[in-house]
Amino acid sequence: MLTRDQIQEHLYSAVISDALDAAGFRDQVLSVSLLPMTGGLCLFGRCRTTEWEDIDFEDPRPYELELKAVDECEEGDVLIAAAGGSRRSGIWGELLSTAARNRGCVGALVDGAVRDVDKMRSMDFTVFAAGLCPRDSLHRQRVIAVDTPVVIGGVTIHRGDFIFADEDGTVVVPEAEMERILGAAWEKVHAENAVRDDIRSGMSATEVFAKHGVL
Repeated sequence: MLTRDQIQEHLYSAVISDALDAAGFRDQVLSVSLLPMTGGLCLFGRCRTTEWEDIDFEDPRPYELELKAVDECEEGDVLIAAAGGSRRSGIWGELLSTAARNRGCVGALVDGAVRDVDKMRSMDFTVFAAGLCPRDSLHRQRVIAVDTPVVIGGVTIHRGDFIFADEDGTVVVPEAEMERILGAAWEKVHAENAVRDDIRSGMSATEVFAKHGVL
């Protein structure tokens, strides 16, 4: 089994997507663009899902479920916030990042807006998000479900699935397929290295593809 360091150093979203395609999982790339907001250019981990909604009333139990989700994070988790792309408020920030990291969480993937990016950047906590907003989520947005399947960018994400996000995009790997898919991606990386070497040596793209079957 690959280590986290090997995965983050050598793999990337495109090669994982190719491995998923080859295994018959052709719709695992989020159609929305979630970008790195805090300097970290790669995020990999096990999904802990939260579903959000916009509200227009005073929430009688503010922050209740988002705090529950953070407090129940485990080592290697990525907090997934499915907010439908809403930028009404910054639903994730420095304090939640600090609490989540203390529980072993390695980052957050937010289909919505975040805030406190400078402080999160200084604490080396990787956050991908749809945008930025300085407003507090209090009485504007709230979590309505934790650890239930959520949909972001046309892809259903379950608790326990794995995500890999980088500047090219975000890929979701089903939990039961994780070792097989990442192993195949690792093999393709090495095949691509051989292709690159042959191209640099002077072989044509057609010749290289005929030899390796990889492009």
